[in-house]
Amino acid sequence: MRRPRIKPEHRAYRTVDGHLRIGSVVHGIGAEVKDPDGWVWTLVEAMDGTRSAADIVAEVSRRHPELRLPAPDIAQAITDLTAAGYVEDAGAALPEELSERERERYSRGMTLLRWMDLQPRENPWEPQLRLRRARALLIGVGGTGGAAARDLVASGVGRLHCVEPDVVELSNLNRQTLYREADLGTPKIDAALTALRALNPHTTVTGERREVRGPADLEDLLTCGSGAGSAYDVLLLAADRPAAVRRWANQVCLSLGTSWAEAGYRGPLVSVGVFTPGRGACWECLRSAEIERRDLRLAPGQDEDVASPRMPWNPVNAVTAGLSGSLLAHAALMLLCGVPRIDPGCRFGLNLMVPGDPVMQRSQRRPDCPACRAEPAVNPGPEDLP
Repeated sequence: MRRPRIKPEHRAYRTVDGHLRIGSVVHGIGAEVKDPDGWVWTLVEAMDGTRSAADIVAEVSRRHPELRLPAPDIAQAITDLTAAGYVEDAGAALPEELSERERERYSRGMTLLRWMDLQPRENPWEPQLRLRRARALLIGVGGTGGAAARDLVASGVGRLHCVEPDVVELSNLNRQTLYREADLGTPKIDAALTALRALNPHTTVTGERREVRGPADLEDLLTCGSGAGSAYDVLLLAADRPAAVRRWANQVCLSLGTSWAEAGYRGPLVSVGVFTPGRGACWECLRSAEIERRDLRLAPGQDEDVASPRMPWNPVNAVTAGLSGSLLAHAALMLLCGVPRIDPGCRFGLNLMVPGDPVMQRSQRRPDCPACRAEPAVNPGPEDLP
């Protein structure tokens, strides 16, 4: 690292009792460091991007001669702050892979990724570059899928392939904001591709009008018909039919070693599930654990649908559909960029009826799981990629 600098979003400050807080006040990012002698504060002030690591060590030694700090101890503090994710290289070159126009387009998104990123990086643009190189397959371009596609294309995903069998209907327009009145009667995939391509010319957006009728269809889509491993880095499932589609996705992604996420809404409950074969619970594990956790107090023989009745359609508006789609896009960014880091095998979201009441489900991998008990092949996670 040529010129270590505390990330602007992680700028430190001193508390009234002389401690040092760094990384902002956001839970999961910030940290507090005891600094009774004041030299750590001098260190972070010197890490302003104008000095080399050796010059920073010399500056701290010069400012605190009374402490007789060993130079290796000061250098180790720089190393520790870097390992914690609070430091970037002010001397890092701008990535040639991104044009000047792309850097301007993604400049705000890059800084958010930098804020949430607690992994040491050679270049702060690295997560954005990973997204640019990524290939995502999206099944379903309705309310959830349309919002997810919009957010991913705007964020700079490299390639997005969309699959959707339906046409635009009037009842779609209360929540499927990718479509307009003029699109009524048009295949959704055609209208979606037009809207998405107009949003960002730097993303390759393709699609097909196709219905998923079984696991073989999903495997064919993921392997592009080759049957020789997944052609995509992630599968994003935003379809709610057929009813078994999530089980099929789990089955196929386990066999191919492909990470995937699925999202949706159940009335005011909005959530996303995130899964990577071989890392944490699979969808089947999580579902079984949730069934065991719930206490619906049903009489013997009663179907659980009586506690959560099914309707001919799922009540929804633009808010619930948009939130679920954005959560799906966020899950994709985590899986593709590694920012923020996530332990897969979980479902998270929110309850719009009770602000502050989160949805969080997590389970250990179950040795008796009929889907994943046989060890699958595992694609490397983003943190394992070169």
